[in-house]
Amino acid sequence: MNKADLIAAMAAESGLSKVDSKKALDAFLGATAKALKAGNRVTLVGFGSFVVGQRGARTGRNPRTGASIKIKAKKVVKFRPSIEL
Repeated sequence: MNKADLIAAMAAESGLSKVDSKKALDAFLGATAKALKAGNRVTLVGFGSFVVGQRGARTGRNPRTGASIKIKAKKVVKFRPSIEL
């Protein structure tokens, strides 16, 4: 399912227009991204939680040349599904 399919499904389930469903989805995605950038956890009861985790620095390998490279530490978003999902 892609974004357009999700918008169509939301419109069919809620009775809203596709335009309103797109606005609602965009607002949800924007609010979720803003909360995660602030370091907060986003929990949807019955669905799951989005959390920001830390991925440590590590050594990788360039597949083309075989040379080892250093990969910096960074923050990544992780999804933890709820038991109901």
